[in-house]
Amino acid sequence: VQLQASGGGLVQSGGSLRLSCVASERTFSSYIMGWFRQAPGKEREFVATISGSGAASNYADAVKGRFTISRDNAKNTVYLQMNSLKPEDTADYYCAAGLRISSAAPQYAYWGRGTLVTVSS
Repeated sequence: VQLQASGGGLVQSGGSLRLSCVASERTFSSYIMGWFRQAPGKEREFVATISGSGAASNYADAVKGRFTISRDNAKNTVYLQMNSLKPEDTADYYCAAGLRISSAAPQYAYWGRGTLVTVSS
């Protein structure tokens, strides 16, 4: 499975961005999709995950209520809508695919390249 994330950029605090991640896999709906992020000098951390059907999702406490994960299986795409962005949301954001809903990075076998989100204060 090849994953291509896009949509990062520079935004002011309080602003919004939508990240997209397109998968090459025809059986995209079979995969759990997740978003992780890594800030400079910090470890990669879980952001959100969504089930294959899109019916179930889970979020890190730090983004709950501000970020929304969704997917369009017809387009092989998962999205991360980020609202009320804060400077501490600045990081490289990665999409990942796996077979089990989890907040643990090792549960995801496939990873895309990161897309950089920078939130200015």
